[in-house]
Amino acid sequence: MTNNKKIQFENFIWVDITNPNKEELLDIAKTYQLDIYQIKDSLELGHLPKFEKTNLYNFLILRGFTAKISSRATTINEISNKIAFFYSDKQVITVHRTLFSFLEFEKNDFKNAEQLVLYIMQKLILTFEEPSKYLSEIIDETEKIIFLKNLSKVSLEELYFHKSQARITKKLLQISQNTINLLEVKEDNQSALQDVKDKILSLILTYDEVSEDSINLLNTYLSVNTQKSNDVMKLLTIFSAFFLPLTFIAGIYGMNFENMPELSWKLGYFLALGVMVIVALIIYVWFKRKKIM
Repeated sequence: MTNNKKIQFENFIWVDITNPNKEELLDIAKTYQLDIYQIKDSLELGHLPKFEKTNLYNFLILRGFTAKISSRATTINEISNKIAFFYSDKQVITVHRTLFSFLEFEKNDFKNAEQLVLYIMQKLILTFEEPSKYLSEIIDETEKIIFLKNLSKVSLEELYFHKSQARITKKLLQISQNTINLLEVKEDNQSALQDVKDKILSLILTYDEVSEDSINLLNTYLSVNTQKSNDVMKLLTIFSAFFLPLTFIAGIYGMNFENMPELSWKLGYFLALGVMVIVALIIYVWFKRKKIM
């Protein structure tokens, strides 16, 4: 269901259009003299950020983080939703499918259309801030668990989803950064635009760090698991090295052939045990010298 909102500011008008259907696209384009193909772009699922300048207005698409922070979202559509801006000196038209809470205000002291656009842009970029903190905390906690070798508490699947989300979000922010860098604003709004650029750069660096840390943790997790398996194999090898010669000796004297003089010795049993002890001691000393044990 379409939800339209109009707010008249001192120097311009803001029209906010939420979830228009296909029939309403033509009416919107005709009423506000907008390019129908740009209108379709504004509602196309998964459309990436872009900026186009026409003779009558500027066309801008940006995306904001709308997924649940703890969700396993790993695609652009799952992670974010977009707002399309059609703006000039006299009007700002925003088109979007999803409701954004920061758009729910009646009036503010915006002196020109660019100020409103920059305000909404900043709010959109800030939606990525809380997820970045959450991912950073999760990665730090996982790192502690891995290096404390409590691997039973680590979910490799969750770590994969965190890595994928950080990677996709970083790419989305980089595309948004390239788009924002194309914008030109009046001198009075240069500072606000620079704040948006600084914030998006900071978020890109944060998500880049999270992505790299996730990859490193995945590799560390696999290395620790491999090392754990190697330790088990090493222990089994050491046991085999001790018991193989002892089993060999026991096997020889367990054959019970008639012509085995050792079987008639009174001290034969104790001599066999003595030989086994000596062999075990020799193996132990050799392992110690080689620093295997």
